[in-house]
Amino acid sequence: MRFPKQVKIVEVGPRDGLQNEQQTISAAVKIELVNRLTAAGFVNIEAASFVSPKWVPQMATSTDVMQGIQRREGVIYSALTPNMKGFDAALAAGVDEVVIFAAASEAFSHKNINCSIAESIARFSEVAAAAKQHGKRLRAAVSCAFGCPYQGEVPLAAITDVVTRLQDLGCDEIDIADTIGVATPNKVAPVMETAARVFPITGLSGHFHDTYGQALANIYASLEVGITIYHASVAGLGGCPYARGATGNVATEDVLYMMQGLGIATGVDLDLVVDAGQFISQQLGRKSSSRAGNAIAAKRQS
Repeated sequence: MRFPKQVKIVEVGPRDGLQNEQQTISAAVKIELVNRLTAAGFVNIEAASFVSPKWVPQMATSTDVMQGIQRREGVIYSALTPNMKGFDAALAAGVDEVVIFAAASEAFSHKNINCSIAESIARFSEVAAAAKQHGKRLRAAVSCAFGCPYQGEVPLAAITDVVTRLQDLGCDEIDIADTIGVATPNKVAPVMETAARVFPITGLSGHFHDTYGQALANIYASLEVGITIYHASVAGLGGCPYARGATGNVATEDVLYMMQGLGIATGVDLDLVVDAGQFISQQLGRKSSSRAGNAIAAKRQS
């Protein structure tokens, strides 16, 4: 089996990981987390979300975070921007990459943002055009690509349709997301290969949640078909407010440990990520969800 020699890990903990936390997390703590992740060597960090504080109170400090972080040259700092108001705020805050989203499931799209898939992508057309006009990278996430909490199975034709629509908006990268963590390795190749027929495989990324403990196995299966970009969340932070029981993204520390074992370069310092995971877990008052992170931290103490 020939795996890629190197992969890119997109760290999504500061945004996707923290957005559903009930307790208020200060901008200072978020800034410290992003700075630690920058120091660890990530080339892409999803740091903020410019959505209405009414809907996602945790992201109300996004402007403060983006303006307070210590930026490193060459690092892409991304933010979710669901509309033009969000885009304008993101632009003013100095975001490098704009993130939009669409579902592969009509049922999820209606539950999540109260419109059809086609309508959701039409809404994003203005944001996409503005991102290109201002020279910003444009990334899109395809949620529920492997299964939906409302409709169940998602047909491959739906993947083709939504990826094609997002490509037409000018996306530089498209995330294929297992939002509720139901995928198993045998489901990964058909979905990824379907997406790769209409969008360059080098621009596709795997975004796996670990609800059923399958995320690492699904990443392994993605490596087998040539996917070289993966999303992960430090300390396994995160979840989905519209998918009951869905846990966080796969823990970054666990992904890095596996890549290290497979001899695949990431350019990221695992020890510094463990430190970041322990830091944010202490701030949240609970144990990290990363098995590798906790094992490495315990080994240090012994």
